[in-house]
Amino acid sequence: MPSQVYPHLFSPLKLAGFELKNRIVHASMSTRYTNSGEVSARQITYHVSRARGGAAMIVTEPLAMLTRQRSLQKVQVRRADNRTDLQRWAAAVAREGSLLLGQIQDPGRGRHQPGRSHDAIGASALPDDLSWTIPHALTTGEVEELIAEFADSARILRDAGFAGVEISAGHGHLFHQFMAARSNQREDRYGGDLRSRARLLLDLVGALRSECGRAFIVGVKLPAEDGLPNGIGLAESAQVTQWLHRGGGVDYLTYCWGSHSGTLDWHLPDLHGPRAPYAAKIAKLGANAPGVAIGVLGLITDPNEGERFVREGSAQLVMLGRPLVTDPAWGNKAASGREAQIRYCVSCNTCWGSIVQGNPIVCDNNPRVGTADEVEWQPERAARKRRIVIVGAGIAGMEAGWIAAARGHDVTIFSASGEVGGKTRLHALLPGGESLSSIYDYQQLSAGRYAAVIERGVRATLSDVLALRPDAVVLAGGSTPAWPDYLPEEYRDPELFPDLRETAVKLLARRSSGAARQAGAAVIFDHDQGAFVYSAALLLAARFERVVIITPRAGIAEDEPLVNRLAILRRTYAAGIEVLSHCVPVLGDDFMEGTLIARQVFSARETVIHAVALLTHATSRVPNDALAEPLRASGVELHLIGDCYAPRSVLTATSDGHRVGNLL
Repeated sequence: MPSQVYPHLFSPLKLAGFELKNRIVHASMSTRYTNSGEVSARQITYHVSRARGGAAMIVTEPLAMLTRQRSLQKVQVRRADNRTDLQRWAAAVAREGSLLLGQIQDPGRGRHQPGRSHDAIGASALPDDLSWTIPHALTTGEVEELIAEFADSARILRDAGFAGVEISAGHGHLFHQFMAARSNQREDRYGGDLRSRARLLLDLVGALRSECGRAFIVGVKLPAEDGLPNGIGLAESAQVTQWLHRGGGVDYLTYCWGSHSGTLDWHLPDLHGPRAPYAAKIAKLGANAPGVAIGVLGLITDPNEGERFVREGSAQLVMLGRPLVTDPAWGNKAASGREAQIRYCVSCNTCWGSIVQGNPIVCDNNPRVGTADEVEWQPERAARKRRIVIVGAGIAGMEAGWIAAARGHDVTIFSASGEVGGKTRLHALLPGGESLSSIYDYQQLSAGRYAAVIERGVRATLSDVLALRPDAVVLAGGSTPAWPDYLPEEYRDPELFPDLRETAVKLLARRSSGAARQAGAAVIFDHDQGAFVYSAALLLAARFERVVIITPRAGIAEDEPLVNRLAILRRTYAAGIEVLSHCVPVLGDDFMEGTLIARQVFSARETVIHAVALLTHATSRVPNDALAEPLRASGVELHLIGDCYAPRSVLTATSDGHRVGNLL
């Protein structure tokens, strides 16, 4: 579609005889929408929504294109009973003016779920850097059979109406393992120097062209930097790029970072670093393939970023994964200048965490992922107008509030503070949390659009609520960290021993880049394990000479998706923060003089921490539901959502609010 706002991003592009209506590509994202190996209706709906929402080209999740790929959570391309459904899938996307590409991938020895893979193949019988899985080393004949099967499956996709395929050759998967010297010690034609190690990929591209012809898009996602000794770096990636270019079989190239190792998180960058961190390197790598379309990816969320990359010529395709999960209409809204109405990706990787566990994809900022009405969704008008009071303006309350107002109700939202967002607003002020603000920013704009009233700075009492004569009340007041068991009653003074949220508020209020670090140790008792804890710990590390985290669990960030956990571990240790795992704090006789004991829960061995200047805690949370029983007694219709129902996550807060807003 033409756009006066972003003319370059929404300009057409020709690839392999196809014309893309714009430069927006939905990068491959697993959905886990099939458990039977079939093309599910929800899978088709998901991709049709992204096409209808403005994406010109969509790359599917990895498909099962080999006989040996027997996972029923992947669409089985070679099954005869799937042929008709593959056609329906491609045709449904095409009717929306978009192209559908299937992704070719095999994880090889790579695994990021718990445990080891017992059916893995690889270049050599060497352990995976993350799971220690040791694969079966493919024989030369087996490699050739693999290439032939991939090419034959690509032909099946072509005949079903798919516009092409993308080879996922990075992320530490099979093709990456063949290319990297650390995982390839072969002595046949697929091992040795880099040219030989890249032969699997190069031969596959040739086989795809031979089998599927020129009127078929072939894209390749190459590893750019995996961060490992004897791995793939920019020099090796540039060389492989040149060989692919000389072969003439590739229509577009893009690049990814990290591997199945301690650098796994690199392929899903967060806000602890710059936005679009890989764009400049991708442009430099792409210069080795003049005339081939280059796709830029990695933490691109704003249409202005995509417009700039295309305008400057550093990329011809803008590849978005997580942002199009969050808002399938990202393209349509950008094209029409409605950027403020985009629900932006918060880069939290909840989507990745869900699919790695084998569950369908979910999103913190899109409670409607995969539903048929997802694109440009608006709430249905209620049959009759009611008076709704919402106590709490965190993301659960704000989600319920704007939806109830959009349904035509008279909505009042009480906010105890002067701002909306609750504890999510605080997290957004901490290192790496900036993107979380887009959740409550969208909700606040929507609430204003539908005339919801926000009473700011009012900690609502029972009389405040009932004075409005509500037809229904929603309690969304969040939760409060419990006092840790190790602190006796006489020490439970928030001025002396504040919880971590209170500590963060105080530090942010007096933050100064020129302030000297305070002497002594800041100690965090971590019973929470959420990302907030470690962002706050970084803030403390900038203010105290020493920071120590004590946790009774085996490590830190254990409730975070693995990609987040690895990044948290790297930042935590890089900042010099000490972690005492499987430990609990114990107060000794000289505790008030600044000495704290960390006792190991299994051996009772003790570690003494001297010169403690701050002791703070992130403990299990208690719902702020004191109004619940009085409201029930009054006979009013009552709903509890978010942490007020049970302390949980951002995902459940927005989902709860969305559900109840639509019920009211």
